[in-house]
Amino acid sequence: MQINVTFDLTPEEFRRVMGLPDVQQFQQELFNQMLEKMKSGEEGYDPMALYQPLIAESMNAMGQFQQVMLNMMSGKSSK
Repeated sequence: MQINVTFDLTPEEFRRVMGLPDVQQFQQELFNQMLEKMKSGEEGYDPMALYQPLIAESMNAMGQFQQVMLNMMSGKSSK
C-alpha cells in the first residue's frame, strides 16, 4: 500500500505551520547595517562575520529537521 500526501503551501504558510519566527524584519535590518558599514569603508569590517552564526544555526536546524523526517518515515519515535 502506498499513501501520498501533498501540501500546497507558500513559504509564509509553511513558516507559520512549523511555528518558525518571522525574521524578515531582522534580516532587513542586518542587511541595512552591513550595507551602511560597507559603504562607509569601516576599518576591519568583515561582512561574513555577521552571517557566520546564522549560517551555522541554519545548517544545524536543517539537519535536525531532516533527522525528524527520517525518523517519522522509518517509524522511529523520539524516545
